[in-house]
Amino acid sequence: MYPFLRLAKQQFLVRNAPPLATGETSVTRHICWPWDLDMFAELNNGRVLTLYDLGRMPIAKRSGLLALLKRERWGFAVAGATVRYRRRVKLFDRIEMRSRVIGWDPRFIYIEQGMWKRNGECASHAVFRTAVTSGAGMIAPERVMGLLGLETASPPLPLWVASWIEAEDHRPWPPMQEAVPAPLPLAATGEDAA
Repeated sequence: MYPFLRLAKQQFLVRNAPPLATGETSVTRHICWPWDLDMFAELNNGRVLTLYDLGRMPIAKRSGLLALLKRERWGFAVAGATVRYRRRVKLFDRIEMRSRVIGWDPRFIYIEQGMWKRNGECASHAVFRTAVTSGAGMIAPERVMGLLGLETASPPLPLWVASWIEAEDHRPWPPMQEAVPAPLPLAATGEDAA
């Protein structure tokens, strides 16, 4: 189940926080609870992605994006991610999550996030490709930034992020078409042709 109570707690904690500009880092703190663990008694990699959700919402609130989404009846979706896992997070470990918007292109807003252990080691690092959406499709990030009263030109994206974006442009969609076997003839399946 999605951790709605944890999300509400994060939103409560930033209710009076100052506005956050593009590139500024939002810091949130989290604990690895028993229900976050996998069979190896460490933070489940799927739960890592969910916790990153909890780190993005304070950015959305502090930038004014949540209010804009509510006013316009728009949505906020993840369209892709690249994640690097480096250190295990164990039961009751405390982590500090650092999140920031690093730029955008004509379709997507890119958010960089990292989870840091108390000893100063980075446990995982991710970049999320996000989109503001409406019933008619995606809203251009330039328009979103303009409505938020922010600079509409994106800061330069780091080379490694630009390279990931370029690699994604070459990724086939729908995926795995070459891996789908041709259907067997009915006679070979033993099914009745009638």
